[in-house]
Amino acid sequence: MKAFLATTALTLSLSAAVAGPAAAADTIKLGYIDPLSGGAASVGQIGLNQLKFIADTANAKGGINGEQVEVIAYDNQVNAQTSLVQLQKAIDAGVRIIIQGNGSSVGLAIEDFVDKHNRRNPDQRVVYLNYGAIDPALTNDKCSYWHFSFDANADVKMEALTNFIEQKQDIKKVYLIDQDYSFGHSVADAAVRMLKEKRQDIQIVGNEFHPLATITDFSPYVAKIKASGADAVITGNWGQDFALLLKAAGQAGLKVQWYTYYAGATGGPTAIKQADMPDQVFQISEGIANLGYAPADAATKAYDARYKDTPVVYPRIFNLTGMLFKAIEEARSAAPADFAPKLEGMKYNTFSSGGEAFMRKDDHQLFQPIFISTFGPSPTGQTFDEENTGWGWKKVGEIPAESTVIPTKCQMKRPT
Repeated sequence: MKAFLATTALTLSLSAAVAGPAAAADTIKLGYIDPLSGGAASVGQIGLNQLKFIADTANAKGGINGEQVEVIAYDNQVNAQTSLVQLQKAIDAGVRIIIQGNGSSVGLAIEDFVDKHNRRNPDQRVVYLNYGAIDPALTNDKCSYWHFSFDANADVKMEALTNFIEQKQDIKKVYLIDQDYSFGHSVADAAVRMLKEKRQDIQIVGNEFHPLATITDFSPYVAKIKASGADAVITGNWGQDFALLLKAAGQAGLKVQWYTYYAGATGGPTAIKQADMPDQVFQISEGIANLGYAPADAATKAYDARYKDTPVVYPRIFNLTGMLFKAIEEARSAAPADFAPKLEGMKYNTFSSGGEAFMRKDDHQLFQPIFISTFGPSPTGQTFDEENTGWGWKKVGEIPAESTVIPTKCQMKRPT
């Protein structure tokens, strides 16, 4: 992965449209099932842009084992049933590698569908590569051999966030606000449980859920937060639900600390800047820009140059594709049954920092260095801002991969 992200590769022309013409017989098809319309479309489009960029970069170097990479997009509108319809379309089109990240309810549906499909069609097996659906059930009670998770799950992230909050003695009251689906409830449940264990003096003054990607005015929710007297807010909100929440908070003059999972996703940095909340918003993530890792800096500069209007990078997508390509190369095959065993136990130097990650064989959960960062005015010498705001993410904490490992309940059924 380092090699094909090197500067020389990134200076080559990346103008070909990946999801355009029909693929040749020797094409590795990546089926991308994520929101490309509706309230979450901006988040899904960023993922598609990055997959196109990565595929073009790999193809400019001769592809993977001499095969070109094609990205085929399927709009799921963050709806589980729509996702399954699109998944069947992808399978019918010969796609055997499925990539999805937005919506754990969608992820759970895809995981179950793929598992059943593979049992019924052993000669047409499909693999599901998950870059952002992080309900812990996906790698615990619902785990599947054909599912690999490349983002830290909700419990791992909350463990790190609450360890950080534990040291902040100025926090006495916390308000929880989350999207009303499986992931949002996982975030809230973990926050309640872990805060009780680590800081019994902290009072949870609200535990609110709202519909996913349909609220256009968060001012009533912000009024409740303000009235509660909270010092801090914990939220797993992403996409427009985070951006509009911050917008309403800024308009109401709400001054609290924000502890988030996805403040760095598209629209988040702009919302923080517009709300004038320098160094008040924290996020837990698998990586940020400005860590000074040369291969990541080169790739990020090239990506930003191509997508000037939406220069947001999800390191987990680069990790996913890097490990996928490595597995395919080692197996000398793009068939899931051949390369899936290569992913199990794989060690990999991560995109953002070069720190070592590993894919646990027991549950197919990737453990990687994770970072706590805050967003504000970029210090002198900082290379990257976010979304052309002039502000950037700054590291305030780092947890090595081995310190993020938690037990799993997975009882994986392996194919014979």
